[in-house]
Amino acid sequence: MEHHPTSRQIPVVVLAGFLGSGKTTLLNHLLHRGGGSRIGAIVNDFGAIEIDAMAVAGALGDSTVSLGNGCLCCAVDASELDVYLERLANPGTGVDVVVIEASGLAEPEELVRMLLASEHPGIVYGGLVEVVDAAEFDDTRARHPEIDRHLALADLVVVNKLDRVAEGGARVLGLVRSLSDRGAAVVPATYGRIDPEFLFDCRPGAERIGQLSFDDLHDHRDGDADGGAHAGHLHTAYDSLSFATAQPLDPRRLMAFLDSRPEGLYRIKGYVDFGPYDQGNRYAVHAVGRFLRFYPEAWGRGEERLTQLVLIGSGIDAAELRKELEACTNDSPHADEHGMWGVLRYVQGLTEGPDGDGYDRYEA
Repeated sequence: MEHHPTSRQIPVVVLAGFLGSGKTTLLNHLLHRGGGSRIGAIVNDFGAIEIDAMAVAGALGDSTVSLGNGCLCCAVDASELDVYLERLANPGTGVDVVVIEASGLAEPEELVRMLLASEHPGIVYGGLVEVVDAAEFDDTRARHPEIDRHLALADLVVVNKLDRVAEGGARVLGLVRSLSDRGAAVVPATYGRIDPEFLFDCRPGAERIGQLSFDDLHDHRDGDADGGAHAGHLHTAYDSLSFATAQPLDPRRLMAFLDSRPEGLYRIKGYVDFGPYDQGNRYAVHAVGRFLRFYPEAWGRGEERLTQLVLIGSGIDAAELRKELEACTNDSPHADEHGMWGVLRYVQGLTEGPDGDGYDRYEA
């Protein structure tokens, strides 16, 4: 389908990548360092509690559209996406670019297909950006060879977390370049920090040089004939558990849970209230495989104090995991002075947040 330019067309960029690759970190980097550009975001989270949407909502305000509890690529009707794009493309918002942060289990070609099919005159497809976790790349490919296909479709590949691999990640960068057979730009990054112009200057238009067409999508599509439109999607092999409680968690019990988490539990994200152990802060938690980190964040005035977590894994026993998390709650009004030591081992600099500079990383 051809989109003819109008007086105001906003590029829509798809930001994709496997679980924990750093998409939300990259999006937050863009929001804070967008060079004056106003960014609207559609956050497609996986799990009933929209943790990723919560992570960016403060920066976006009314420009946030959150699609929780499912995969955007499974939307029944592309017109639903147009409703959200209509809101963000309204001239009154002043939005210059829209970024769709896909679920870590989404099929990026389906999101691109929906954008190419959109007849909204105010938007134009702006490219597919695939984020790669350099430290987990070999394991990800071994488990999910379809990631190679995602890379082959990308317009830009961000090889993130290069600080966690040997020799600056030269081997991983070379491998990613060899898999990006459409000549995509491959950009090295740490902490999701890239030049925003890599995403915003995609030159959308009738020529679509270097960008996906319907033919590209058809050539790379597989699994539809035998298993339905979403048979090969990553999320068909994964389960999600959403956990929320108003009771604080005991830090020692939570660390025992995290230290013994099963191999199939690949991703944990959310916020933890440790109650009397730290009255001033909630703790954002992020785990990918065996990698774990916490970020203390000040509670807002009048903010409801909850623990909210999303766990994503393959072959996990959701009922048993929920039971174990419930056993981590603690209604005691008193705190053991040494109780937080296990958590603080995984805090990246006690005075820096996730967007700060100079903090250390710790591995589980």
